[in-house]
Amino acid sequence: MAMLGKRRPMRAATGVSGLHGRQGERREASGVGEQDTLEIRGLAHDGRGVARTALGKTVFIEGALPGEHVRVAVHRTRKRFDEAHVQELLLASPERVVPPCPYFGRCGGCDLQHLALPAQRRHKQAVLEELLGRQGIALAASPELLAGAGQDYRRRARLGVKVNADGDVHLGFRARHTHRLIDIDACTVLVPALDALLVPLHQLLAELEAPRQVGHLELLESDQAVVVVVRQLRDNPGDVRRWQAFARAHGVHLARWLGREAPELDWLTAAPALRCRVPGPDGDLALGVAPGDFLQANAEVNGLMVRTALSWLAPLAAGERVLDLFAGVGNFSLPLATAGARVTAVEGNPAMVARLGENARANAPGRGLDVVARQADLAAPPAVRALLQEAVPDVVVLDPPREGAEAVSRALVEHPVPRLLYISCDPATLARDAAHLVHGGYRIRRAAVADMFVHTSHLESMLLFEYPGSARQAQGASSDG
Repeated sequence: MAMLGKRRPMRAATGVSGLHGRQGERREASGVGEQDTLEIRGLAHDGRGVARTALGKTVFIEGALPGEHVRVAVHRTRKRFDEAHVQELLLASPERVVPPCPYFGRCGGCDLQHLALPAQRRHKQAVLEELLGRQGIALAASPELLAGAGQDYRRRARLGVKVNADGDVHLGFRARHTHRLIDIDACTVLVPALDALLVPLHQLLAELEAPRQVGHLELLESDQAVVVVVRQLRDNPGDVRRWQAFARAHGVHLARWLGREAPELDWLTAAPALRCRVPGPDGDLALGVAPGDFLQANAEVNGLMVRTALSWLAPLAAGERVLDLFAGVGNFSLPLATAGARVTAVEGNPAMVARLGENARANAPGRGLDVVARQADLAAPPAVRALLQEAVPDVVVLDPPREGAEAVSRALVEHPVPRLLYISCDPATLARDAAHLVHGGYRIRRAAVADMFVHTSHLESMLLFEYPGSARQAQGASSDG
């Protein structure tokens, strides 16, 4: 049952002549006939509609919304559930809207553009509550909502490049469930500076001598500059000159990852000082970043998350010890240090550890930041236990990748801390780790959902835990009353 509601990759396409017979077999096995009407009872975590057949079998339906009546085509049958798409919409939901993007339904990027924005956000709040509920965890109140603009928000993107057998160059995002590229000339969620580059980049790729040597493109907008990073398998001097001319014509900075096995970053224009702002208690801080560093795609929502972290953890007593794990380049470390905490910031990527240290030094004048940047493998239980025993933190901040922080969560049960702020990009692994913590004695005091990727089923979450009996927990309970 754990996999219900999760998409699985499509198998390789088969020939059309064999497909109709196999679809017929699937339909017969599923018990869904061509004229059967299904009522959509809810949304799965990935944004698909959920219905049940007359025999009680669950069907996950692409493009269907709660309350709708649809006829479907089943494209995959499994023992416990089927996967289908809408063939005919008989009764539409009042929350169905016209998708703002012409590529919706083909491009694999956004999967909820047919649902009104307020309903998207209610769905995401409900997903967090449901996943925690499956672990026996009930929130005292619905999660707070941290949300920004509904379009023009994404400041970084990765675009696939592919040349077909006829020599046609494709640039865009992957089609849903496949490795096939959908050519994209415009994207409603990219910031305007990146959106404006899509057509000229496609034109340039078609003019290269060796477009097959380009693996993908990364686009990034910082506060000062726009950067295009080319993943290049082999050097081609003629194409280098074309890329440099493109950079001059469009006012962008250009770099490439060159090589097949261990690519190295090579700037083809002057290397810019890339900085992105994050809020601090006494004004914005500037974080230096480089291609390859992790950077939240939505600057506005990231700022809301940082402000929420500062608010939930306030007041930080002077010199209070904060252990920031999966710290990146200092997104939470530096604002917390500005608030007066002594921060030990730990990251696994050595390049980002170096950048974090540079960012702490660059923002220190006039603020007296106390930040120590360290590298450690945070998936290794001995390393995590050693960090907790050495740092003896008053507060732990976690911001792990999608895999979550199970080793850290288990260690925090063995070595409890007064307060723990967990920031997650995957609610399922967050719920798993929250179960370890709650069953180990922690209590959830605050919860929030951040709509980092609008029009998608992806959501970011924040949970504030406290360990009963700590002085800080008692103080917080008193101030709340």
